[in-house]
Amino acid sequence: MTQLAAPYVTIEKAAEITGYTKRAIEAKIARGVWLEGSVWVHAPDGRRLVSLKGYQQWVEQGRPGELYCKQRPKNRVVG
Repeated sequence: MTQLAAPYVTIEKAAEITGYTKRAIEAKIARGVWLEGSVWVHAPDGRRLVSLKGYQQWVEQGRPGELYCKQRPKNRVVG
């Protein structure tokens, strides 16, 4: 992997780099497809920034939600 110039970029810059629209990126964040702390973070000033490393891992390995946040199985009541 090459060295990244800026590890975190604005959503606007991420749209330029990835080819996803700003709206598509915001939808992935809102739906939890891109997890906070993995693919995006809140900067100290409150802006949402995309981790280029997290994005690359998402592309190469699949949805972070499937990798890191598997849902717990529902309890079954057997009668």
